[in-house]
Amino acid sequence: MAETSTSTAARPYAKAAFEFARDQQALEVWSGMLSTAALVAVDANVKAVLDNPKLPTEHRIDIFLDVCGDALDDSARNFIRTLGEQDRLSALPSVAELFEAQKAEQEKRVEVTLVSAFALESEQEEKLAAALQKRLNRDISITTQVDSTLLGGVIIRAGDTVIDGSIRGKLARLSEALNS
Repeated sequence: MAETSTSTAARPYAKAAFEFARDQQALEVWSGMLSTAALVAVDANVKAVLDNPKLPTEHRIDIFLDVCGDALDDSARNFIRTLGEQDRLSALPSVAELFEAQKAEQEKRVEVTLVSAFALESEQEEKLAAALQKRLNRDISITTQVDSTLLGGVIIRAGDTVIDGSIRGKLARLSEALNS
C-alpha cells in the first residue's frame, strides 16, 4: 500500500510526540490529547479557518488552540503550535493514528477485527483470541463484524496482517488459480 504524503509528513511528529510522552510516562494522557486535537482538525468549521490564507499563521494556531480549550496541557499546546508553524495541523489525524500504533507496539497490544458471515459465539471468539494471542505474542483486543456476503469462515485483520479464511476468499483464490 502506498503511503500518503500526509502520513509521511506526520511520521516524525508522531515519533517525537510518542518519545516525549513515553519519557514523561504520559502515553495515555497524550493519546487523549492527540485524539481530541485530531477531532478538532477534521471539523469542517475549523478546517475552513485553517485553510484560509488570509489569516496569519499565528492567528490560525491560536483559534485552533482556543477550540481545543483545556483538553491540552502546555506541552501539547507547544506541540500543536510547532505543527501549526510548519503548516501541518491538517496532519493531526495521521499523527494521532501513528502515535496510537507506536503506543500499541510499546504495550505489546494489537487491535484485531474479526469479520464473519454469522455472529460468533463467545466461546469461538475466545478460542480465536487465544490462538491469535499466542501467534502474535501480543495482548488482543477483538472487534467483531458480520458480513453475510462472506458465505462462511472469517477474515482476521490484525494490524497489517490479514488472514482470509472466508469461503468467498477461498473461492476467489480457486478462481484465480484456475484462470492462471
